[in-house]
Order: sequence, then structure tokens, then C-alpha cells
Amino acid sequence: MLKGIDPILSPELLKILAEMGHGDEIILADAHFPGATFCPQHVLRGDGLKIPDLLRGILPLFELDAYADPLIMMSAVEGDTLDPQVEADYLAAIRAVVPEAPAPVRIDRFAFYDRAEKAFACVITGTTAKYGNIVLKKGVTPLSS
Repeated sequence: MLKGIDPILSPELLKILAEMGHGDEIILADAHFPGATFCPQHVLRGDGLKIPDLLRGILPLFELDAYADPLIMMSAVEGDTLDPQVEADYLAAIRAVVPEAPAPVRIDRFAFYDRAEKAFACVITGTTAKYGNIVLKKGVTPLSS
């Protein structure tokens, strides 16, 4: 165990986060997401983990992109409705660490799948909320003074 790093983050996930460069994306996916189909690079299992908890663990270590939309979620398919509590829970977890973070941008299901195919990694979680997937786009870590 390391000091100062949330124990929810596995060694494999820490390695992935460290290997990512600016502009790379990681998907925190709900339990329903077809990660093995759409994320051919790296798929990690986080069964039992909830996305808000992962957000609180990852974001102290991970700079969000300041030049592009850093948070992306899937829009509801026509005829479905979104549970607004899912985004509210994610945003609360995000803003607990990054108060100025923007709200997630919503994109169409198939555009989300296209994005997943290019993602650096995907973590399949135990979150069962419908449309519970979120993309984090990594930014440039600021210089220390």
C-alpha cells in the first residue's frame, strides 16, 4: 500500500494512469458496457467498484484536459430517459476534487462507442446505472514551483 493514494486504485490502474499522455482518454464504464468489444487496448475489471469512488481516487492524480471537453457521457437513446442523479453523483465526486470542472458533455451512443475504440483504457465497474459511462480526457500536468 502506498501513502496518499486511494486504495481503490489497483496497481494495474495506477500503471495505466501513469502511462497515459495528454489527450488520452480512459472510460469508467458501467457494468453493462461492452468493454472487450469496444476497448481493445486495455480493459481492467473493477467489479464491485462504483464510478463516483473511482473518480474521487483518480482525480487527485490526474489532470483533466483544459483544451477540450474533459468529461464525456453517453446520451440516452431515443425513447429512453436519463436518471439525472447519475450525472449529479459523478459531478459531486468530480467537483470534490476539481471544483472548477465543467459538467460532462453528452454524445450519441454510437459516437461514444467510436470514442471507446480509440480510448487508452476502459475500467468496467460494478456501477449498474443505465448510461453510467464516463470518459476522462487527460490533460497536461502543471509544472511544480
